[in-house]
Amino acid sequence: MVRPFVVGSLLALCMLGGSPAVLAAEGGVGRPITGQQVFSNAGIVPPEPGWVMSLTSIWYDGDLKGGKGVPIVGEIGADLDMKVSYTMANFTKVWDTGKGRWNYASAIGVPVQYTDVNISITGPRGRTLGTEDSGTQFADMLVTPIAAGYHFDELNHLSLSLPIYVPTGAYNDDRLANPGQNTYTFMPTVAFTHLDGKGGEFTLSGGLEFYTENDATDYRNGNIFTLDALWTHGFGSGWSAGLVGGYVQQITDDKGDTADTLNGFRGRSVGAGPVVGWAGKFADAQASVSARWVPEFDTKNRPEGNCFSVNLTLAFF
Repeated sequence: MVRPFVVGSLLALCMLGGSPAVLAAEGGVGRPITGQQVFSNAGIVPPEPGWVMSLTSIWYDGDLKGGKGVPIVGEIGADLDMKVSYTMANFTKVWDTGKGRWNYASAIGVPVQYTDVNISITGPRGRTLGTEDSGTQFADMLVTPIAAGYHFDELNHLSLSLPIYVPTGAYNDDRLANPGQNTYTFMPTVAFTHLDGKGGEFTLSGGLEFYTENDATDYRNGNIFTLDALWTHGFGSGWSAGLVGGYVQQITDDKGDTADTLNGFRGRSVGAGPVVGWAGKFADAQASVSARWVPEFDTKNRPEGNCFSVNLTLAFF
């Protein structure tokens, strides 16, 4: 069986979600960032038991101008400008399930997020919140109780997983910059990976996101669909490069008084850009490093901007 080099991304970043918040939802945001839900070998749960550790850092800078209303901590704001730096350490346990086409894993991710928000509050409650807020705090923890991988053959693989965001991050409805969202988020995800046998691949990842209600503001984000694709070509010596793209679409309206004022505040985003990576041996571990830039070029009811991310993964089998 082909041994993958990058597997932490399967469980840690269905997203960005890996992901800090950037979609039409409360705060003008949701869990996924465009083009950040797919990573190399995302469709592969490795056949060998062991541990995988990954560290991913994402920087996003975007804005929603033109006086468009944005729901935030129970208020409505306009002219949103946000910057987010999000770093997650993820730990994955690949279970010893013996020989066969199915393999299983579990994971937990601990994120820290810097958030800078600039927005003009326009109502409805008119609280004195200021127009700018920033801070660095723990964000919501990501738990994946189970991920199941199926190997069609050495080149084609499928994974099914259920990552869950737990509201452990800092949240205060008197602040604008909240790394936590005060909601549980359930994200059933499926990913398929085709390896070309020459160091390149094609990976497709799709998922749904279901949010519980934010009981501090009586706001419930709508359900979100994500579809991301990654194609790379191998250049030898472990190096590869290619393209990554993402599509995020909210498929149901947000619920709550401020959401009703904004007609459900459904949003979408589309983006694509380059990705480069290296995979090989580092001491006793299989290692990989990758970087990508994804500019957004078609958004609705969410900030539009640029995202840069770097991932480091070490696998011990």
